[in-house]
Order: sequence, then C-alpha cells, then structure tokens
Amino acid sequence: MNKRAKFELRKPLVLWSLSLAVFSIFGAVRTGAYMLYILMTKGLKQSVCDQSFYIGPVSKFWAYAFVLSKAPELGDTIFIILRKQKLIFLHWYHHITVLLYSWYSYKDMVAGGGWFMTMNYGVHAVMYSYYALRAAGFRVSRKFAMFITLSQITQMLIGCVINYLVFSWMQHGQCHSHVQNIIWSSLMYLSYFVLFCHFFFEAYIGKTRKERKVD
Repeated sequence: MNKRAKFELRKPLVLWSLSLAVFSIFGAVRTGAYMLYILMTKGLKQSVCDQSFYIGPVSKFWAYAFVLSKAPELGDTIFIILRKQKLIFLHWYHHITVLLYSWYSYKDMVAGGGWFMTMNYGVHAVMYSYYALRAAGFRVSRKFAMFITLSQITQMLIGCVINYLVFSWMQHGQCHSHVQNIIWSSLMYLSYFVLFCHFFFEAYIGKTRKERKVD
C-alpha cells in the first residue's frame, strides 16, 4: 500500500466491527454466566481449576468458537493496512501471540482457560462496539477509549494472578496444567501489561500534555 491511495472501507469496517461485537457480546454473556455459576456454587479455586469449561454443553461451544475466532480477528490488521493507518507493534504482536497461545492451550484443556476466555470476550465486546460506533461516524467520548485500555491493562493483571493461582494449586495436584504453559502465559501477559501501559501513556497522558503545551 506504500504507493497506493488509501481505501475508505467505512461500511465494510462497520459490518466487520459490528459482527465481532455481537459475537463477543454473546460469548461474554454465555461464558460469563457459566463462570459466575461456578464461582457462586463451588468457589474461586474450582472456577480456576475446573476443566468442565471445555466440555460443558454450552461452554464448550463458546470455548471452541473463541479459539477459532483468533484467526478471523487478524482481519483487523488488513483494514489498518488498506486504510493506511499506523500499524503499531502492540497490535500485530498481540493478535499473533493470542492466536498461538489459544491454540496451544486449548488442546491440553489447561486450568485457567475459562477465566482467560471470559475476560477476553468481555473486553472485546466493549472494544468492538466502540470500533463499530467510530466507523459509523458517531462521536464517542475519549474517556470510553481510555476505559477500554484500562480494562485491557486490568485483564493482563488478572491473567498474571490466575497463572500464579494455577501454579500454586498445581503443586497439590488440584489444577491441570504444566510449567511450560504457565511460563509462556505469564511472559505473554506481562509483555501485554507493559505494552498496554506504554500505549495508555502515549495515547492519553502524553498526548494531553502536548496539547496543553500547544494551547
């Protein structure tokens, strides 16, 4: 696209973002309801260690759909390139590593997967709804974008905590996972945490300071 004119693609982008928003909303509701049920009836440890998330009559469909969805989500990058917007490292690094880790973990039905998927569905439900509104031409408050990034940062912190719990309970034979998976997952979440914090500072705090200086 270096020597080509950019494509607007506003209508396709609205449909694309809206489709992913609806999918994520349904996923968040279905997996969230299941996770809440496990939390309320069996407690935190069971919600982290329970493998029934992968085999339950409803949750298994949304777990499988989650893993498969990481491939078409790469379409976000296609829109960025065709519209000649800035493609930052965080974007493509995040998409590729989530896809690889999801596929890598799903086959082993590792503990903590229910939390990881439910959080991701929830954040994506809000994020893609925001993208759809922006693509449709609606003016959305900057605070909404800040909230999404803060939600992503919170997600990464919780992901690290879940990994710690899995590792601790795995020592007592109560959580099905393996050290290699926990190491890769922890490195992934920690790198996301650093990158999203850096993005938040550059996009909101740093930009605000520059605007004040200009004024």
